[in-house]
Amino acid sequence: MSLLKVFSAADAQPLRTIDSHDLITAELDQLGIKFEAWQASQSLSDTAGQDEVIAAYRESIDRLMTAYNFQSVDVIALGPDHPDKAALRQKFLSEHVHSEFEVRFFVDGKGLFYIHQDDKVYGVMCEQGDLISVPANAKHWFDMGESPSFKCIRLFTNPEGWVAQYTGDDLANTFPSFEQF
Repeated sequence: MSLLKVFSAADAQPLRTIDSHDLITAELDQLGIKFEAWQASQSLSDTAGQDEVIAAYRESIDRLMTAYNFQSVDVIALGPDHPDKAALRQKFLSEHVHSEFEVRFFVDGKGLFYIHQDDKVYGVMCEQGDLISVPANAKHWFDMGESPSFKCIRLFTNPEGWVAQYTGDDLANTFPSFEQF
């Protein structure tokens, strides 16, 4: 189930929890964060590759590519047996920003995005069917857990793909991990 927890940035104390997709969408929309549900146009197997996944979501992908001038799209998958899972997790756990907005659609599995805005931190547990778009220059981090299991479509306006500028703030260390959330 998709879940949003709003925390105080000062002390990581939970302020409220929202478990309705529509209410999560409305709350995040106020922050300029897109959160929507997508449906595939065809069934996908667990072993579906990039081309098959993109074809299944082509209409939704094309809509966003046109609206936001995305230059590239790809699919990333990470499972609990990936040899670099610990290093990859660490790469995303530190608070960072991007010069472009970050768009992820969860084809399968789940992951936890944290977005830091002003005096609050918004923890969004995304699952299969969820699309989240974190605005450019928004402070955030991502936790895939110790045993990651997800497949995501990524859309980029920067042809170089994922480029982060780390804030150097250790705030992320004070919030619940994927497993604790």
